[in-house]
Amino acid sequence: MNSYAGAYVFPGGRVEKSDYSEAMVSLTRGLTPREAQQKLGSHIQPELCLAHWVAAVRELFEESGIHFFASLNAAATDSLEAGLAERLADKRKALQRGEVDLPKLLVSERLYCNVARLIYFFHRVTPEHYAVRFDTRFYLAELPADQRPLHASEEVAESLWIAPAAALARAEAGNYHMLPPTIAVLRHLSAYKSWEELNQAFKLR
Repeated sequence: MNSYAGAYVFPGGRVEKSDYSEAMVSLTRGLTPREAQQKLGSHIQPELCLAHWVAAVRELFEESGIHFFASLNAAATDSLEAGLAERLADKRKALQRGEVDLPKLLVSERLYCNVARLIYFFHRVTPEHYAVRFDTRFYLAELPADQRPLHASEEVAESLWIAPAAALARAEAGNYHMLPPTIAVLRHLSAYKSWEELNQAFKLR
């Protein structure tokens, strides 16, 4: 980004047309378009509301390799899933390059997108006096037990895990460059003193 190069941010991006396509809606479980509209409290079309959850899943996968996909085959066994992680790693790169969209990737592996794992958390609209503005929604999710995030990817120079309060302290000390939406989310998160307290408030598992 020309305006915020080198800033520490959460994984994210923008909603794409494929995120609210008929094919993508049919491959999404855990939330209906109407339920998504109610949760966002928005007047935009229901499918576009659901697309915010889909975009969060897609961008997280593109940037960190973490996914919330599950098999369409209810009888899938470990042997049937052999090699899936390696194939998804290759297809993640194709997705990031725009060579394939998420619905096609899911169909190719007989998977669906499970947005029930993502809990809507926070909405931030940058004030008008800023030159670069964001209208951004943030989500919480528990890291899948069998997955580990990439340290770096095509869009990420480096990454780290850090407690919200510690991140805020580094930002205030001038050690970490962060955007206002990131700081706002960290302040909300820091109100919860532990993972257990956060989980109890938002039912992340």
